[in-house]
Parts: sequence; C-alpha cells; structure tokens
Amino acid sequence: MNDKNQQILDAIQNRYACKKFDKDRIISEEDFNTILEAGRLSPSSFGFEPWKFLVIQKEEVRNKLLPVAWGAQNSLKGASHFVILLARRGKDVVSDADYIWNIMTEVQRLPENIALQKKEFFGNFQKNDFKLLENERTAYDWASKQTYIALANMLTTAAFLGIDSCPIEGFNIEAVEKLLEEENILDSEHFGVSLMAGFGYRAQEPGVKTRRPQSEVVQWV
Repeated sequence: MNDKNQQILDAIQNRYACKKFDKDRIISEEDFNTILEAGRLSPSSFGFEPWKFLVIQKEEVRNKLLPVAWGAQNSLKGASHFVILLARRGKDVVSDADYIWNIMTEVQRLPENIALQKKEFFGNFQKNDFKLLENERTAYDWASKQTYIALANMLTTAAFLGIDSCPIEGFNIEAVEKLLEEENILDSEHFGVSLMAGFGYRAQEPGVKTRRPQSEVVQWV
C-alpha cells in the first residue's frame, strides 16, 4: 500500500465520534476554514448545494441549545467549533424555484437555453424518478440528504488534519429551529435544521474501532 492510501486509512481509522472534547484546545483559523471549504466544495445532486452551515460560537447560544439537543451535550460544552447544517426547504428545491434558477444561471453560469433544459430534466427527475413532489417534506428530505455528503467530507478532512469531531442527530428539531429563529439565526421560511457536528480535540482516547469486515459490506457482481 502506498503512502497516500495508508495516510487516508490511518486518518479514517483514527476518526471516531468524540465523546469528550478538550475545551482548552482551539482549532486554528486556517484548519477550520479548510474544514468549511471541504463542506462547501462537496458534491450535491445536480450541483444545487441545498445547504447552509451555521458555526455556533457564542456561549449563550450554545447554552440555550443544551436542553433541546441531548446528543450535543459534550460538543456544546467542549468542542472548539460547533456547526449546525441546514437544508433548503422543499419550496426552494423544486425545479421552478427561484433558488434553483439562480444556481443554474448565476453560480453554474449556464446559458439560458441550457438552464431551461436542465430545469425540465430536473423536474422530470423529481416527479418521476425519485417521487419528490408528493409533498414539501419529501423535497426537503432530499435536500437534507445532501448535507450528509458535505458533513462526511468535513469529518474526513478534520480527521486528516488530526482534528476530532462528532456528528449529531440527537436533538429536537422543532425546539432547535424555534430557538434559532428566536435568536434571528435561522430563516425558517427557507431552511430547516438537518444535523449538527462538534469539532475539536479529544480529551480522552476512544476504545478500539469496531466495524463489520469488508467481506460482509461489499458485494462484487
């Protein structure tokens, strides 16, 4: 195995859902920006980037999140950086949404005729292939799936930099969204909370990583 292969596997082997962070160790600005860039540059279906990353550093906001985010207790109290990943609401990710048109014309810089073709193709995908137009929740759930791709890249990048992390789904979505809205952090008309993550440095060593063998996970056909 060459050095690059081994470095990648070593980083992923060393990565775990950190249960206790060293609150006195702070991630450098350069390193954390690299983690954010890994998320920003992540792939998304059709390249529509239906996400936003909130970096929650204010202690008073973290403290308010504690009662409604049971899975984030250690991260909120000790992680150097705490991120909430938002997903676009369903109305923003349908084929005729202003957001989708803006992405195609202003970000992807597609000529109008190509953008119209992509819009039609995307609409067919949503309606017939993935059945995403049954209700607003199905379209939102599709957008939320994309945030997991971004977070996976952020976690892996952090591991490669020797930084620990903890992905988090343990929270009350309605309560968290209400709190963030009251704090004027969340535009709930366009975004919902998808998941969270803490980033920092471990205060204790984890146990041995356990996973099923590749022979049970991979099927070659």
